[in-house]
Amino acid sequence: QVQLVESGGGSVQVGASLRLSCVASGHTFSSYTMAWFRQPPGQEREFVAAISSGGRTDYADSVKGRFTGSRDNARNTVYLQMNRLKPEDTAVYFCAASRGTASYRTLLRYDYWGRGTQVTVSS
Repeated sequence: QVQLVESGGGSVQVGASLRLSCVASGHTFSSYTMAWFRQPPGQEREFVAAISSGGRTDYADSVKGRFTGSRDNARNTVYLQMNRLKPEDTAVYFCAASRGTASYRTLLRYDYWGRGTQVTVSS
């Protein structure tokens, strides 16, 4: 049973930083592509960042230059460092895992999902 558990969300002011973590269990973490998606209030879930099994990263244009995704295979953990947060970053952030090896942007390519962590950015 693959489990993904996110943490690190919270309520912050514009311009602040947060680091999200996602701990994975139940699979060979290093061979999976890991990703972050988010779902703003009343909107569909959207791609944020992906880190392939080979370490390649990909980012949505809206977060490029502000967010950094990374992974620690020894700790079975993937991170999302979020800097210069904006109100439009407010969303529930989800961790996802794919058996594939590329950095996919499509929800359907991901096999496992966490329950999410809330990030709220106020001005």
